[in-house]
Amino acid sequence: MNISEPFIRRPVATTLLMAALAFVGVVAYPFLPVAPLPQVDFPTIQVTATFQGASAETMASSVAAPLERQFAQIPGVTQLTSLSALGATTIVIQFDLNRNIDSAGQDVQAAITVASKTLPQSMTTPPSHKKVNPADSPIILFSLRSDTMPVTAVDDYGDLFLAQQISQVPGVAQVSIFGDTTPSIRIQVDPAKLASTGITLEEIRSTLVASTTNAAKGTINTDKIGFTIAANDQITTAAQFNDVILAYRNGAPIRVRDVGQAVEAPVDRTVAAYQNNKPGIILAVFKQPGANVIDTVDQIKAQLPQLTARIPPAVKVETILDRTTTIRASVNDVQFTLGLTIALVVLVVLLFLRNFWATVIPSITVPLALLGSCAAMYMFNFSLDNLSLMALTIAVGFVVDDAIVVVENIHRHIEDGASPFEAALQGSREIGFTVLSISLSLVAVFIPLLLMGGIIGRMFREFALTVTASIAVSALVSLTLAPMLCSRFMHREPEHHGRVYRVIEAGFNALLSAYKRTLDVVLRHQAITLGVFFATMALTVVMTLQIPKGFFPIQDTGVIQGFAETAQDAPPEQMMRILREFGAVLLRDPDVAGFGSFTGSTGGANTANTGRFFIVLKPRDERELTSSQIIDRLRPQLAKVQGATLFLQPTQDITMGGRIARASFQYTLQDSNVAELNEWSDKLLEKIELAGRLGVSLQMVNDTLNDAFGQRQITQYFTQLKTYWIILEIPPDQQRELTSLDRLYVKSPLTGAAVPLSTLVQVDSNQIGPLSIAHQGQFPAVTLSFNLQPGVALGEAVEAVNQAAREIGMPPSVIGTFQGNAQAFQSSLSSEPALIAAALIVVYIILGILYESFIHPLTILSTLPSAGIGALLALQLGHMDLSVIGIIGIILLIGIVKKNGIMLVDFAIAAERDDHMSPIAAIREACLLRFRPILMTTAAAMLAGIPLAFGHGTGSELRQPLGYAMVGGLALSQLLTLYTTPVVYLYLDRVQVWLRGDKARPEYERERERLRVVAAE
Repeated sequence: MNISEPFIRRPVATTLLMAALAFVGVVAYPFLPVAPLPQVDFPTIQVTATFQGASAETMASSVAAPLERQFAQIPGVTQLTSLSALGATTIVIQFDLNRNIDSAGQDVQAAITVASKTLPQSMTTPPSHKKVNPADSPIILFSLRSDTMPVTAVDDYGDLFLAQQISQVPGVAQVSIFGDTTPSIRIQVDPAKLASTGITLEEIRSTLVASTTNAAKGTINTDKIGFTIAANDQITTAAQFNDVILAYRNGAPIRVRDVGQAVEAPVDRTVAAYQNNKPGIILAVFKQPGANVIDTVDQIKAQLPQLTARIPPAVKVETILDRTTTIRASVNDVQFTLGLTIALVVLVVLLFLRNFWATVIPSITVPLALLGSCAAMYMFNFSLDNLSLMALTIAVGFVVDDAIVVVENIHRHIEDGASPFEAALQGSREIGFTVLSISLSLVAVFIPLLLMGGIIGRMFREFALTVTASIAVSALVSLTLAPMLCSRFMHREPEHHGRVYRVIEAGFNALLSAYKRTLDVVLRHQAITLGVFFATMALTVVMTLQIPKGFFPIQDTGVIQGFAETAQDAPPEQMMRILREFGAVLLRDPDVAGFGSFTGSTGGANTANTGRFFIVLKPRDERELTSSQIIDRLRPQLAKVQGATLFLQPTQDITMGGRIARASFQYTLQDSNVAELNEWSDKLLEKIELAGRLGVSLQMVNDTLNDAFGQRQITQYFTQLKTYWIILEIPPDQQRELTSLDRLYVKSPLTGAAVPLSTLVQVDSNQIGPLSIAHQGQFPAVTLSFNLQPGVALGEAVEAVNQAAREIGMPPSVIGTFQGNAQAFQSSLSSEPALIAAALIVVYIILGILYESFIHPLTILSTLPSAGIGALLALQLGHMDLSVIGIIGIILLIGIVKKNGIMLVDFAIAAERDDHMSPIAAIREACLLRFRPILMTTAAAMLAGIPLAFGHGTGSELRQPLGYAMVGGLALSQLLTLYTTPVVYLYLDRVQVWLRGDKARPEYERERERLRVVAAE
């Protein structure tokens, strides 16, 4: 049976079929979205709640814990973490990959509703949820600043005209305002002046709340017209608040100006943001899980001119960070690599065949296979990203193999004197089964990848399906269009050729002659060769165990994240100064294009002693160092800043987990027994007992402290665009002094007298409480973050952490687990051996079915150990660990390298069956006839990996391990398998003869004697 014959006999139909395939691909390509990686985000929801002035312990126990109890009951939750700090709690809920994020959001809202009855009723902001992963970096950062307008006015414009509108763009999950300086009116009361009047802070709070209102008044309907009652009942300026009467003493009114002042100031003085050390605000846009980065940013940019048109020219709106810049650069670099690979592969074909049509016909396969893959990608909703384009680049190296094998076999028959039409029929009939075997077994390699679970499996499913589509189209073109074109355009070569042709041909003939001589030597010493084969198998196992293991290569995305931290007792002003000092160091670095920094809470649980940086580097082609090398250069300079530390880490496209951390990897400790809770609960009990003797409730004490120091938002005033807060506090200079506690008074319900707070509480500045409290899975947790030193693999760091935990003798009650990328690494590391074993088993099964043999698949798979050694050696020489990308390269090698064995075994079987040749003669003939196509296909595949291995463009770090593994594996396997495969074939053939009980095979000895004579000659 000849699959190709109908297509050879119907050239018009074949041409139109291929043209239709190309047309579909051309139409589909522009509609493919562009992304850094496949869209495989975990469905993640962030819940935030604020309770102004509440301590971290209060937030953890009264807000986080009730919510966590409800969230833990939602099906599909894989990780539940929370962080509680002063006045705010942030809870991150991560769901299983298969969970729909919209339905998960509905479940979260239902859980919030149930938990709301158990939450403090006086919370500043009730819990709300966003479909965003806080561990993700923003997709775009805007800065707003002005040299003439106050920051509060700039904040208003940014919130009203940018943040609110951008939030409505499809794909945007959240727009955070870093350095949020929303305007407010602050009533600053001097406790000493207030005490002289006998009035307490709690008494004036209710008076201030009642002084401004925006309540309903009703309507008056006369006989002729109706009137809506409106009154000037709101106070919207600080000057008006200064005249508010707080109380009467001796018949005289006591106004705000008598005991303090009302000022217009930001709603929170502890926050600040800088763009290149210039104060302002920063708008950070985060995408929803699953949203396309490029599409979302493009829509924001399209609306930006219209949005900024309503902002005064005095407010400068600048883009600090645009993640799509490096994403587009990375994709463009892969596309350039793809084009370079195509050119190199075509040159290889031309070099080996030196015939115009023999070069053009296989080359046509490449664009058709790529266009067919684009059509499949569009059908599966894939994107043009680093992995899919990497799959297409790799595919170029072996999609041409099928056509090369077909064309080379037809060309051989034409050279032997057959007409082009007959050569096409005969050559395609001989090679058709081989092409199908190569393609099906190559597809079989990716079956375990397609079935792999978790985020790694989901991510590489797109890679596997893209390669599979290209293989399928390649096989179709090779068995239809290629033989048809050969039958019409390929002719016998003239007897006389040019000098270049003769030189190249002489070189190939010399190679073939050398291979023939060495092959005969090997066949005479089969035992030694078999020993070399077993040695390669053993060495492969040893090297696999010894090579350092990693997760994903550290990418250079052009963005560095920084986490600044100072002493826990440092005031916010000190943190702001330190941010500017760090910023000055960053601006001096020649590779830093700019940065945005901020400190303070923006609705989430951030402590006052921390700050964050988003550092944008110059484009990759304008700097010599990678982001990791720039971090190493910055560390000594940043260490000179006194009293604080700035932790830097490169921003990655692949981020696991939902925790904002100081470094790339995390190790979390959990324990349900917190001894500190008992100590602080005893002290709190003593305070309750003392206050109870005077009839003063603990709530009154807490409220008074909150009035004085908590930036307490006591009421609001409203405009048509926004709501603004009225804040009660003591003067800012007194908030910095512990002695201010002695000036505060509370009202005793028993005596009606003002009681000094100092008689009720004891101030102890030596005892400290936590600035923040973290939970994981409802239990208190502490997370240790770490980065990797240069040259250290993640597997080595994980083992070092585990060893340290064993050495200190942690009790069993303390449970340590890796989180985020480190946790995903452990999961992928445990599945990698099973993944490779599954690929081998699937390939064996497919080959066994195709050849109806238990033995021949083993011969074909014997080509793999040498490829494994080559890949591991190449990774070590390139100073790379065995990462997930390297594993994918080894799996690809399983599919590519075995084609050498298939071509040899397939020809040998046919020679034994049709020409009645002995096994040793058949395999020797197969080696000599298939030497050139094996050399050609291997060279094509190697040249597909070389641009990946040695590329240094944007995002090249992700692709290099795949290129190194392929080039090293193919190079060594090409050298060894041409000798080990025929020997393994002969030994396994003898095993098969022994199993059948057929002892009459004297031709073995006769053939071996003939080989000795040939070799002697």
